[in-house]
Amino acid sequence: MDQAHPRTDIVLSNCPKPRTIAAVKLSALFSSLAKRSRGWLSQACFICGMKSRDGLLCGGCLDELPALPIEHCPQCAVPAAGGQYCGACLTHSPHYDATRAAFEYRFPLEPMVIALKYHAQLPIAPFLARMMMEAIEPVEADCIIPLPLHPKRLAERGFNQSAEIARCISRGWGIPMMLDACERDRYTQPQASLTGSDRHGNVRGAFRGTRDLAGLHVVVVDDVMTTGSTLDEVARVLKARGASRVTNLVAARTLPNFGSR
Repeated sequence: MDQAHPRTDIVLSNCPKPRTIAAVKLSALFSSLAKRSRGWLSQACFICGMKSRDGLLCGGCLDELPALPIEHCPQCAVPAAGGQYCGACLTHSPHYDATRAAFEYRFPLEPMVIALKYHAQLPIAPFLARMMMEAIEPVEADCIIPLPLHPKRLAERGFNQSAEIARCISRGWGIPMMLDACERDRYTQPQASLTGSDRHGNVRGAFRGTRDLAGLHVVVVDDVMTTGSTLDEVARVLKARGASRVTNLVAARTLPNFGSR
C-alpha cells in the first residue's frame, strides 16, 4: 500500500477532543501544534516545542509517556492485582488470548495518536512502533496483521495508521506482515462515537477472514485499545480461519477509572 505523504501543516479545529485531558490544557496544546509540526525538521518537540533528540519528543516529554501498570491482566491489559486474569476475562473470555500494550492512553500520547489518525502526521507511526518495541518483549509469532480499515475509510484517510505501525514492527521483529488476511467489508460508525455497550454490536460481522491461518500465532496491531470490542471481533474471525492464538499488540490501552487513580 502506498504511503500518503506527510502534510507540513496540521489543522486541528475539527479534531475530536480527547476525553481525559482538561479542556483548557487541550485547547492550549492544540493551538500550538500547527506551528510546531513544521519544527520536526528542526528538531523541535511535538508536544512542548523544546529541542528534541530525535525530532519528535524531547527528553522531558519522553519521560512523561504513561507506562502501563506493571500488574495487569495478561489477556486484556487492564490493571489486575498480581498480574492475574481480571474478573471480566474469567467470566466472559474474549476471543483473543493476550494483549501487549506499551502505554496508557492519556496525555501526552492522546494528541499524538489523534494527529496521526486524523491529520496524516505519519512520522508519528514509526515513533510509536519504536516505543512499542522498546517497551514490550518481542512476541514469537507467525505473522502480523494490522487492524484493517473499510475501503471507504481508507480512501478518506489515505492510509491505515495500524498498517504504518505494523510495517515498522514487522521489520524490527522479523515477523511477516499479512495485509490481505483480514478485511473490513462492512462500513461502521467510528467506535469512539459510541458508548461501551454499543461498540460490540457495531463491529459484529464487520470483518472477514480471507486466508487460511491454520495453526498460526497471529499478532494483531492497532494504535489504541479501548473496550476491546473491535479486537475481539477480529480475533473471532481469525480463529474461525484456523488461527491457534491471537495476541493484540497496541500502542496504548484506555484504562477504566477506578476512582483512586
